[in-house]
Amino acid sequence: MSAASLKEIVAFCDRQLRIQSILDYDGAWNGLQVENNGQVHRLAAAVDASLATVRLAIEAKADLLLVHHGLFWGPTVPWTGRKRELLHLLLTHNLAVYSAHLPLDMHPRYGNNACLARALGWRKCTPFFSWKNQFIGLQTQQKMPRKDLVIQLEAVLGGPVKVIMGGPAICRRIGLVTGGAGGDLKTAAAEGVDTFITGEGPHWTYALAEELGINVLYGGHYATETFGVKALAAALSRKFKVPWVFLDYPTGL
Repeated sequence: MSAASLKEIVAFCDRQLRIQSILDYDGAWNGLQVENNGQVHRLAAAVDASLATVRLAIEAKADLLLVHHGLFWGPTVPWTGRKRELLHLLLTHNLAVYSAHLPLDMHPRYGNNACLARALGWRKCTPFFSWKNQFIGLQTQQKMPRKDLVIQLEAVLGGPVKVIMGGPAICRRIGLVTGGAGGDLKTAAAEGVDTFITGEGPHWTYALAEELGINVLYGGHYATETFGVKALAAALSRKFKVPWVFLDYPTGL
């Protein structure tokens, strides 16, 4: 089986995703998080890096795990108990881990938002949802009954969508931010959308959505963020001639 260079894969991802220039949440670490021996024979992609997905990657005989939610979000000490087990598995099975959070959400081709928008058939999108002077989502202007949008989104995501009917029954301007942007409904409303698609949000957003006059569609944090790692893994597979597999480990959240 042919092998690709981990260093070359990392350099490609860093460059394509603009790892060094895109701002992320405090503590988030984007890029290569764990090294292997320098060679990649098989890729695995997952939404989350966890003990469970590491075990699945090992079962799949992968030596690079590509994830959206990585291992490091701040101080992670001590490495005891299950954390020690996780570290032991990574090192024993020569499994590298590469993580891309907001850089993957935002990418115009491989990003979660771009891929979900394409799956929904959005042809014309513009930047949306400014955060730290950068747009992390997309929006589209199209006339569509809210009930039809819900049906379409459920079909694309493969599961139920929670709906807050705070806005008009006919959607005309729809915003999208995959993941957990529900707590920032005011930002979405201030940018002029009447309907906001995201993964999840707090309980209090129900009343806020009604107050703001905006529809909110919660498709699930996990469900809305399976797209990016799949698209990036497929691109890496084509470029570096290595097979890949998606490790589906849904959280239901």
